[in-house]
Amino acid sequence: MISLSTDAQTHFRKLVEQQDTPGLGIRVVAVDAGTPRGDCQLEFSEPSDRDGSEWEIECEGFSLFVDAASVPFLDGATIDYARSATGGELTIRAPALRGAVPDASASVVERVRYVIESEINPQLASHGGRVSLREVTAEGVVVLQFGGGCHGCGMVDKTLRGGVETTLKARVPEVTGVADSTDHASGKNPYMSRQAV
Repeated sequence: MISLSTDAQTHFRKLVEQQDTPGLGIRVVAVDAGTPRGDCQLEFSEPSDRDGSEWEIECEGFSLFVDAASVPFLDGATIDYARSATGGELTIRAPALRGAVPDASASVVERVRYVIESEINPQLASHGGRVSLREVTAEGVVVLQFGGGCHGCGMVDKTLRGGVETTLKARVPEVTGVADSTDHASGKNPYMSRQAV
């Protein structure tokens, strides 16, 4: 299960004691688990918040509650706290949180989706954009829909061919091309207007 360092337990115990609420604990939840965006969320857990499905890890002076759906993704996780001159830093290492990189036996759709979430969308996010997978045709063409700042952007064709297509073809050999299914005329907040290009 999850292991907490002595320093992490001390840190959590102080936080719980400062709240002066009987039965208060700490809850940990895996967010977007099994995807490249996987992360952990920590929050206080009052007795009235619990439904009994949580896994409880008893520590000295408090309990850590693990959301039941998060258990498989947080198995083997470690939580540590390092003091510093400016306060401290809490570190959670959860090897299973983001899932495994799909291997060659995974479907083309799974591998394309993984590349989109782990490489392409983080780059597009710097412009407030994103892309989602609509389908992969029998011919290996990946059909995409752009959103956010990419929806209606004047540079979307360059992004599609020079960035997205190049990356997908390099990572997933079965991909033969990409197509854009987005109605760019309806874009409300493009990163770069089409008139500016």
